[in-house]
Amino acid sequence: MAAFLIRRLLQGIVVVALAATIVFVLIHAAPGDPFSDSLDKPEISESIRASWREAYGLDRPISEQYFRYVSSVFRGELGFSFSRQRPVADVLGDALPSTLLLMGTGLLGGFVLGIAVAVVQVRRRGKAADRVLGMTSLALFSVPDFWLALLMLVAFTYWIPIFPSGGAIDPVLHESMSAFARIGDRLEHLFLPAVTLALLYFPVIARHQRAALMETIPLEYINTARAKGVPESRVISRHALRNALLPIITLLGVAFPALVTGAVFIETVFSWPGMGLMIVDSIRSRDYPLLMAGVLAGSILVVTGSIVADVLYRRFDPRIRDGV
Repeated sequence: MAAFLIRRLLQGIVVVALAATIVFVLIHAAPGDPFSDSLDKPEISESIRASWREAYGLDRPISEQYFRYVSSVFRGELGFSFSRQRPVADVLGDALPSTLLLMGTGLLGGFVLGIAVAVVQVRRRGKAADRVLGMTSLALFSVPDFWLALLMLVAFTYWIPIFPSGGAIDPVLHESMSAFARIGDRLEHLFLPAVTLALLYFPVIARHQRAALMETIPLEYINTARAKGVPESRVISRHALRNALLPIITLLGVAFPALVTGAVFIETVFSWPGMGLMIVDSIRSRDYPLLMAGVLAGSILVVTGSIVADVLYRRFDPRIRDGV
């Protein structure tokens, strides 16, 4: 296991380095720079803009900028945000916990809902409930992320105004609330984007879990449990489901990339102050250091999810664990 982890960590480092390098080259090769917006301000002369580029090293060749950036990352320095006038590490430190909270809640909700829907479909296989849930899952799977987010926002903040329209907290009243009220305020703001993220991902879980259960049900040990008089609900939930969870572990690995990209749309629509919104803002303002920090953090999250899924698969699949 130790050798496997070391090998996967090395592969993960290579993936993160490649992703960061590609993004670095693309954003620096694009026309303009972080100070291009100042062209619309006649009071800012070209000499001032040139001095800004020199101060931040943007007048150097791209290869030199790249090696300077890599060396600063190895020293633990992520640079200074042009748009927010703060160290990038501080901006990322504020945004990352919010994204992890949203992603974790959405991931948990998606898995719980997906597995529950799959169990209901298998218990009612061939009946109306199975068909309705299947069509619902397919419809949600086909809906674009941003469209569903906008629909949820309009439906539950305008048509039925029961949730806040955006943000992570009430910017006016949060600090004056009691500790218990602050938790409630944060949960109230978290509910709608987290449910939207869960709805976007649960159809994948449900469809894979249903297929895995349908493959498990005809096996001999399931028929033996039925012959002993075990109720069908218990046969599925206690016996079949336990041995049909391996595909879910695989989906856990691919869920992280989907959640990272989904979080960009969700956070933008709901103004959730996380990494997704930070990346969008950094692209708009061409804030190179902030965008690179977001790419690095997102790549690390994706690689971590893949490694966790591989470790769990080796732990729970006896064929891999025993080297079969």
